[in-house]
Parts: sequence; structure tokens; C-alpha cells
Amino acid sequence: MRAMVLREAGMPLALETRPTPEPGPGQVRLRVLACAVCRTDLHVVDGELPDQSYPRIPGHEVAGIVEAVGAGADAALLGHYVGAAWLARTCGHCEFCLAGQENLCEEALFNGYTRDGGFATHMLADADYLFALPRAGVATHVAPWLCAGLIGWRALRAAGNAHRVGIYGFGSAAQLVTQVCRRQQREVYAFTRPGDAPAQRHALALGADWAGDSSQAPPALLDGAIIFAPVGALVPRALQAVRRGGRVVCAGIHMSDIPAFPYRLLWGERAVSSVANLTREDGREFLGKAAAWDLRTDIRTYRLEDANRALDDLRAGRIQATAVLVP
Repeated sequence: MRAMVLREAGMPLALETRPTPEPGPGQVRLRVLACAVCRTDLHVVDGELPDQSYPRIPGHEVAGIVEAVGAGADAALLGHYVGAAWLARTCGHCEFCLAGQENLCEEALFNGYTRDGGFATHMLADADYLFALPRAGVATHVAPWLCAGLIGWRALRAAGNAHRVGIYGFGSAAQLVTQVCRRQQREVYAFTRPGDAPAQRHALALGADWAGDSSQAPPALLDGAIIFAPVGALVPRALQAVRRGGRVVCAGIHMSDIPAFPYRLLWGERAVSSVANLTREDGREFLGKAAAWDLRTDIRTYRLEDANRALDDLRAGRIQATAVLVP
């Protein structure tokens, strides 16, 4: 197998050739068809997440084919088209797992972070944590569903029944959430980096009702807001933009510190919450709806060997589309 490997935080990924791994008990081996590139991958590469170890193969938005199964895994999975997402494994017996909150399991493992992921031609995954993908879905277009879609879906649900939804940071997740909102007859207000006119035009083209930069006030008070950008200063800005009783949902795994802000921004039963990881139920629910709604993602494909360029393009905001690696 070939893989793009992170040897040390902050260093470019290195292309390596390794023995193709054999699946262990309960595992399968996937032949990777496509792996989308996520901002979380940047946090992994930059060493911004706790408890990282090296070397590590990033990548957690994987569409692939099951080509080998280990002991205890269902042999019927062979040849199936499946997805591997951020959540790689949980303990199954802690209070969170037993309460249906496996996303909060303290012993959880994560693809591309604490386990090797999909920036490779092959990867191992626990069979019980895979998702069936629609046969008609092209791998490069479906791969972003496995994180941008799933986290976006969980964040939108956390925003409650908000009709006017503000979205701060208009990347892959925001693009999919915008389409979902249109399906659900919600209004979308897109906030981008100051001066990022291309992103604002892109948001409007996808169906946003309004687009501006994050320093602006929306034309109407929001019922809820989702922050995908890893910028803590956006929290008080979003609180200013939501009505009384509104919710602000922080959807990233990493964010810069939230600055002090006056209590009046929170008063009026406004609420701030976070979204952590995902559950398998999130995946099953969203993927069924995504297929039925025929959600689309603007993508730009890169060869596996060009993973560093894809990460650099994402970091610099040079692309409006989702970067997808194709081994």
C-alpha cells in the first residue's frame, strides 16, 4: 500500500510504501476509492489536538470497498461499498456508550487521529463502525458526507428548530448544511472571512438567503447559529446576531480561545453549546437523508501524492470546493 504519513507535527506528509495490512479480529480492510480533506486534518497535521502520536496517516472521510475481513467480521461485507468516518471505535460499556452518547466515550478512537486513516490506498477499520453507502453515489462526491455532512447534521440538530440559521465559516460542512436547510424550508445566512467575495457568491449560489462577512450584522435576527470556523472571537459575534432564546453551536473539534464578552449578549436565555464527534446513529440517519435528497458537494480532486498541496490550498482558502484525494 501507499500512504501519506505524518512523521511529526507541523511537517509535510511523506509518501511511504508499506506492507498492505491484514485485518485483525472484527476488522476489515478497505481499498480506498476517495478520501475528502477536512479542516480537522489540518489540526492533526499542525499538532493542535491532544494525545497525538506519530507516525500517523490522516484522513477520516473515506469511501471504499471492503476487500478483506478479519476473524469475527461478517464475510458478507466483502465487495461492499462503505464509508469510514471520524469515529473509529468506542468502549461500548461506559455510561456514555450505554446512554446512546458514544460520541462522548473517553476511550474512543478516531480515524486519521488516533488510528491510521484514509490518506492511503488501503486502511483498516472496525466492521461495526462502517456505513453502507449508496451504490449510485460517486465516491469522490460521497466522501465529504462522512464528516462535513455528519458533523453538519449533528450541529444543525443542536440548533433546534431554528428557522433563520446563521453559518459562520463557509466550507464543506456549511455547503451541505445549506442544502439541508433548503430542503427543510429554513433560511440560511452565510458569514465568511472579511472580503471573501468568492465564498459569499458561492453561498448564494447554493441557496443562502444572505451572505456577508463575519463582522457584519445579518439583515434579521437569527434563531440559531452554527460556527464551523475555528475562531473563538466568532462566539460573541454570533450571540449578538441571535434573538432571545437563540442557540449558538460550536461545531469544530478545535477553536481558538473565546474572548471575554458582556453578559448582556448571553442574557435572554441565549445558549452556547458544542458538538463533539458523532454517533453511528447520526451516520445512519444523515446518510439515508443525503441519498434521498441527492445532496451535492463541489469538489476538487487531487492525487494521493498531492495531499500536501490539498492541505495547503484548504489552509490558504484558495479553493471553494472540497478537496478529495483519489489514490
